[in-house]
Amino acid sequence: MKKTIILTGILSAALTVSCVSKKKYTALESNLFQTQTELAMTNQEKAELEEKMSIIEARVAEYNARINSLKDTNDHLSLQNDGMLTLEGATLMSKNNKEKMKATLAKVDPAKLAEARTMEDSVNLAVEYNLTQNISDTTGEDSDDIKISIENTVVMISVSDKLLFNTGSYRINSKADPLLKKLAELINAEPSLEIMVEGHTDPRTISTGVIQDNWDLSVKRATSIIRKLQNDYNVAPEKMIAAGRSSYMPLVENDSPENMAINRRTRIVLIPDLDMFFAML
Repeated sequence: MKKTIILTGILSAALTVSCVSKKKYTALESNLFQTQTELAMTNQEKAELEEKMSIIEARVAEYNARINSLKDTNDHLSLQNDGMLTLEGATLMSKNNKEKMKATLAKVDPAKLAEARTMEDSVNLAVEYNLTQNISDTTGEDSDDIKISIENTVVMISVSDKLLFNTGSYRINSKADPLLKKLAELINAEPSLEIMVEGHTDPRTISTGVIQDNWDLSVKRATSIIRKLQNDYNVAPEKMIAAGRSSYMPLVENDSPENMAINRRTRIVLIPDLDMFFAML
């Protein structure tokens, strides 16, 4: 009986130890699984980060290569264009043209010159001055009747209608011949030059047997000038565009006879290449 009690106690103790060990094992096994899962996730995240880093490094290498290539090209151009000056938009102007520009700017109205903020503004002023003087000296016309403005090397010459047409007519006055001849010389001097002639009217109603309205009049005036340039001064027709604006782009309010006279105009737009533009200096 005593032996039985001792054996039972031993078995109970063994079972107790066995139960505790299994719980610990289960807990450790659970911890191991969790750790393995976290490790797998960490490895995946590491692989993704390494892939992203590889892409970034490749892009950086590509950008560096481009920068070096551009630097080499710039250095080559700097050597190739020694003696050139850079304007806005990477436009190049020779030192010779710069000297011509300085000489011209010395003659420009100081008030206008004070408004120039960039090299491009200065070049525009110089070209505008030379063209104005050239055309005025050739035609003998008052500069108030011929306005020249320049934007991004596009030359816009606005001519008062009193130099070109009679009121309500699209027949060109003979006194316009010196001006149109000079313009033709400018146009013919550069094969790549394109021009657009725009007719502008005041808002007064017009309707005749040959003119339907101001749209019609503005277009007929533009085509009259283009035909004159083509037929009398041999300007290539493929270089020219005729446009009519009617009264819808006034320079000033049409509230007086004087202002309506300002709005009645023909605008001749010259689109030169840079070589010709600088030649205008």
